[in-house]
Order: sequence, then C-alpha cells, then structure tokens
Amino acid sequence: MASNETVILDSAGIGRALTRIAHEILERNKGTEGLVLIGIRSGGDHLARILGQRITQIEGEKIPLGTIDITMYRDDLGSRGSLPLGKTEIPFPLDGRKVVLIDDVLFTGRTIRAAMDALVDIGRPKNIQLATLIDRGHRELPIRADYVGRNVPTSREEKILVEFAADNNPVEVRLVKP
Repeated sequence: MASNETVILDSAGIGRALTRIAHEILERNKGTEGLVLIGIRSGGDHLARILGQRITQIEGEKIPLGTIDITMYRDDLGSRGSLPLGKTEIPFPLDGRKVVLIDDVLFTGRTIRAAMDALVDIGRPKNIQLATLIDRGHRELPIRADYVGRNVPTSREEKILVEFAADNNPVEVRLVKP
C-alpha cells in the first residue's frame, strides 16, 4: 500500500457493514415479500450477491437477484470515450416490486440516476431503494442512500477504491489521496 493510501474498511469491516445493511433492508421492508436486489456493474453486482446470501441466511428465503449495466445511460459518454458494455441480467419482472439498487461507492449520484433510468425502461417498480457500501459525499443530484455501510467525507480530488478478490468478494476499501 502506498503512503498516500489509507485502509477505511478491511474484509471483516466490510462483512459487518453488509450484515447490518441486510438487517436494515429486512426491517424496513418487513421481510422479503416483493423484494428484489439489483447490483450495478461492476462492484455493486458483487455486493448484491453477498447481501442476497446474508438475507437468505437471516430469513431462510432466497430473494431474486439481478445486475444492471448503465453504460448506455451515462450522461458523460462523450467525455469518457469508449466504455465496455456489460450485460444487464434481470430474469424477473420489476413491475410492483420493491427494488434495492446496490452500488459500491456513492459519489455525485449520476451513476444512480443512470441506473434508475435503466430500471424504469425495464419495468415499473413499486419503489426503488438505494444501498451503498461507501457514501463519500459531493452529490450533484438530489440522491440519498437508504442504507449506507460507511460515510467517508472526502475531497473531490481523493478517490475511494473498493478492492475485490479473484472470487469477486470485497477485500478492502481504501482512501487514496492525490
């Protein structure tokens, strides 16, 4: 690790945060009825899988899990150049469902806006809730997470990196200073 990096969460801390978020999701939604998890590629989809496993352990019920790619919904495609297209996999109807949208880091809110646009193109959920491992502030849109693993105030120049192992399990979250 470089001297300009600080570990914010190790794998145990990430695990505790995800377990807490799973409990909060179940509490707010009074169980799993009508509930689906959709992770934003890439990062949110891995966290959604883990949250799904935790919810199954807690409730004994498996809930539908999907992933969404927002590349074509981004509002900065022109400035970013060519981005690889991922695959959206939502093998269930969204109409009338309580969707928990999951991302690893919440920053400006533009990724979440793009994901919500993509979701409503697919169906009409009853509601959309947002879960994120890290909320670093600096919103450019009026978007707020319903479930947050950790709030980490940052400067705009700093970066938050969520590192995943080869098996797509989160290993650590680091703050990188310029």
